[in-house]
Amino acid sequence: MLPLKEKDKSIIQKLLTAGCCARCILRFCCISVHAAYRQPHQDTLKELQTFIRDTENSKSQVSAAAESTEGNNESHDASVSDAPEEPLSKKAKLDVSAASEEDSAAVHTLRDEESRVCVLCLGILQELSDPSQAVKIAEAVKTENYKFDTMVLSVSLPAQLCVREHSCWLHVKKEVREKSAVLDKDDVIQVKEAFKWVMQGLVAKELGGVDVVTKSEFEVGVEFTHPETDADCHFLASTCPDCFKPTKNKQSVFTRMAVVKALEKIPDSKFLKHYPCPPTRPTSSCTAKDVQCLHVSVFVAGRYNKFCRSLPQTPWVIDGERRMESSVEELIAAPILSAFRADGFNFSSSGREDVDVRTLGNGRPFAMELLNPHRSRFSRVEMKRLQETINDSSDKIRVRDLQIVTREAMSRMKEGEEEKTKSYTALVWTQKPIQREDITFIDDIKDLTLDQKTPLRVLHRRALAVRQRVIHSMNARFLDPHHFHLGLKTQAGTYIKEFVHGDFGRTKPNLCLLLKTDTDILELDVESVDVDWPPAIPE
Repeated sequence: MLPLKEKDKSIIQKLLTAGCCARCILRFCCISVHAAYRQPHQDTLKELQTFIRDTENSKSQVSAAAESTEGNNESHDASVSDAPEEPLSKKAKLDVSAASEEDSAAVHTLRDEESRVCVLCLGILQELSDPSQAVKIAEAVKTENYKFDTMVLSVSLPAQLCVREHSCWLHVKKEVREKSAVLDKDDVIQVKEAFKWVMQGLVAKELGGVDVVTKSEFEVGVEFTHPETDADCHFLASTCPDCFKPTKNKQSVFTRMAVVKALEKIPDSKFLKHYPCPPTRPTSSCTAKDVQCLHVSVFVAGRYNKFCRSLPQTPWVIDGERRMESSVEELIAAPILSAFRADGFNFSSSGREDVDVRTLGNGRPFAMELLNPHRSRFSRVEMKRLQETINDSSDKIRVRDLQIVTREAMSRMKEGEEEKTKSYTALVWTQKPIQREDITFIDDIKDLTLDQKTPLRVLHRRALAVRQRVIHSMNARFLDPHHFHLGLKTQAGTYIKEFVHGDFGRTKPNLCLLLKTDTDILELDVESVDVDWPPAIPE
């Protein structure tokens, strides 16, 4: 039995006459019992019919009892009256008959209501909530071949449903006020919620009992459109123009949010001048667009070594032309994308090295955001195997500490970029011949502050500025009269090449000034990136 009350009868009659479906009537009666929506809408219609009929019969019985009492009183009065009037029972019967005409019309309407498209939900809570629709949703999910334990069902509705809902609310508003019902428009159950209550169980059953919950990493989206009534919203653009602002990414200004905002501002009288109350009957139901499946991003992190001096970190494209056949990013990403079956990725790292610079030591921290992965769970053993697959695919790079991390943990890598230190080894050439003792003073230099104007080689992609960076310590190892190895421990973000050759005086002080001769850098290696992330995984 539906949990309906006497006060709901007038609302039911109004909405039935207006052309609303059974489930939308339950919504306006604020029925929040999920089971009431899950039964076939045809059965709900029959229950509504029974409810109205029973209410009529109950009223008739009360009226008949009142008539009997009045009739006895009239007989007593007639015995002492010279001219008795017509018995009141006949008048009462006429009044009851007239009062029930509207009720009978509403009951009669139920007989052909099933074949009509609801003026409110435009069919969404009718045939579009049937088990056949659940089968379509489940089949679409199965086709995408996702691996998941739970899912959330999301629904996108046409914006004009808000306009139609507002019209129906105004249609029953008077009845609600007359019945002194404590009811507001916000109390009405939303179409979206009712649809979920109906479909969640059906979809779960079709997917073998998977939990359909309110919050999950895996989302199945159902979108409905109804071109026939798209123009329902158009009058709002002229009555509330400030609510509809064109945006670059939206195909239409009539978004659900904009329409709701306009409906909150427009006076009832103005709304009724532009839009029928109740809404006009549609000739067709909504159309369900393709089901969209989306898994939240998964984040994978690790550290990489780069052993090649002709490998860029990311794909190198100049003037639309690809330079060099591969990159660190691509060598790492290809096996990971394949394993997670993701649609795409975003690669980031704690700084970056030039194409001709190696990254040695414990490697450079990196992270990948995997977009819409079809598989998201891997054991430690599986991640270890994936790491080995990457390392076996190329001798130019090597990965370690590969693991799945949270989005929040990603920030630790970025925080370390400016706060931490980095160590380098450079092979330096000097124009003038040097002796071993000429470079020993370098070992004593501590916390040397540099003023580095944006290097010429990166000026095309970085803003012109003077940045202060600190070289914490250095050590020099003599090789021959024109070459020595220079070890440096620096603040993150220091341009090492520019410190060595001076960049035409754009970095001061520089090694040329310190040694009083022109110097240049022949090779550079990153020895360590001192960011304590991601956590090390024992071999």
